Formats: sequence, C-alpha cells, structure tokens
Amino acid sequence: MPFSFISLCILFIFFIVACGEGNIPSSISPKGKATSVQQTITKPTEVSEKKEPEKKGEAEYSYDPTGKKDPFKPFLQVTSAKGSSKNTQLTPLEKYEISQLKLVAIISTPEGNVALIEDSTGKGYFLKKGTGIGKNDGKVTKILKDTVIIEETYQDIFGKTKTSEISLFLHRLEEGGES
Repeated sequence: MPFSFISLCILFIFFIVACGEGNIPSSISPKGKATSVQQTITKPTEVSEKKEPEKKGEAEYSYDPTGKKDPFKPFLQVTSAKGSSKNTQLTPLEKYEISQLKLVAIISTPEGNVALIEDSTGKGYFLKKGTGIGKNDGKVTKILKDTVIIEETYQDIFGKTKTSEISLFLHRLEEGGES
C-alpha cells in the first residue's frame, strides 16, 4: 500500500514537470543537428489563384421552372368534402372528431348564444354560430338553450356530397346523482 502511494506521487510529480515545461520539444534534423520545431516550420507559400480560361461555345446554366412543381408549395393540402382546398392551418376544433367533444355550458347573450365545449384533455373552447368544428368541415348552425347543432358535409361512396346534422346535448346533473 505505501509503495503504490509513493509510486503514484512520483508519477504525478513527473507528469507535472513534463507538462509544466514551456520548451518546445526538439527534433533531430537529417544532418544530426537538434533543431526546435519552430525553426523547422516554414511559411506556407502563397498559391496564386489560377483562373480557368472561359470555354467558348458553352452557355451559362440557367434554371427554367416551366412544367416543374413549385418547391415551396406545401406537400399536403387539406381538402374539404366540398372539394375546395384550404391552404390555412386547421384550428384546434377542426382536428377533433365531434364525438370527442363534450358540451359543457351554454351562455345566453344579447348577440346570441355561446356554447362552451371541452375536448378529451379537458381544454375548453367557445362556439358561436358559424364556427368551424370537426374533421369533416362542420359548422355550428344553431345554438339552442340546451343543444348545439352542427352541420357536416361529407362524400358518400359514390362521390356525392351529403350533409348531416349532429347535435351535442347539454347534460344536466340530476338531483342526488352525477352523470
């Protein structure tokens, strides 16, 4: 144990002495003389830039976008059931199926009723007449005192555009129990 400690101390001191010297190690030149590394390093010679002679008869390249796709156009476009494509981002309500949303409250105002719905994570959203909702290009058509009516358009298997009405009902708590 004492021998290994002493040997470690000696190695540590040797390491400090070897690293602590500010001298640059010398190398032996081919003639047998010791020279420092700094003396053997020479300045790099400047390389003159050689210009290639322009080739005659060769036209300069230019890009012709005719008939090619626009590289900045988005790959995916959202197409509604009506056939029109939207270049805008979907709102959070348009990312959910209507079955994933729950009607929580309806507020009566002089301008019209406003509905509060909740998604599956518990986040709430306000709905007014005309608000886009659902993955199938749905729109809120009516907000009654206990129901929200949403109209969705979709294409059937024959390619015909159909409209369906979906109703979200306000669930009231029963006396003495919870829903």
